[in-house]
Amino acid sequence: MSYYKHESAIVDEGAEIGEGSRVWHFVHVCGGAKIGKGVSLGQNVFVGNKVVIGDNCKVQNNVSVYDNVYLEDGVFCGPSMVFTNVYNPRSLIERKDQYLDTHVMKGATLGANCTIVCGVTIGEYSFVGAGAVVNRDVPAYALVLGVPAKQRGWMSEFGEQLNLPVSGEGEAVCEHTGTRYILNGNQLTKLVAGS
Repeated sequence: MSYYKHESAIVDEGAEIGEGSRVWHFVHVCGGAKIGKGVSLGQNVFVGNKVVIGDNCKVQNNVSVYDNVYLEDGVFCGPSMVFTNVYNPRSLIERKDQYLDTHVMKGATLGANCTIVCGVTIGEYSFVGAGAVVNRDVPAYALVLGVPAKQRGWMSEFGEQLNLPVSGEGEAVCEHTGTRYILNGNQLTKLVAGS
């Protein structure tokens, strides 16, 4: 086995877990799950059958990653945050054929106790604040807060808020890395070195 599994964890036959990943106390990984390299699944995490988790993701304690949730590389899921996969669930009505896909793109952060309503895309390196309820797509690099979540700013890839308005024109430099970002309307882009 090329990953660590705590003795209390259950990993069903057929699950794929990458090298160097860590599966901690009381985790349950279903047989159809595909989990990348260097992933940490904290205590009491559940991972469904139709789930893909990319390399170097951190899924903190008490998170359930249900079917039709797809996490790209480097995603952070804070403690007790929530994914859904049915938009209008009822206990007495079977809706497994109505699961909606949720995509969390590379490097995004989902803060503690936030809720991601199914069917949305969370953009690259975006940042969902603790306790927020996301019910629509989040742009790349956006900082969203509140219930329902609203954009309040922009974040660098390093994870620091940039000094830019939510929309308009502007440029900011990450104090930690020197990376430059350009705001054009409602879209932030990172300048590649040499451009």
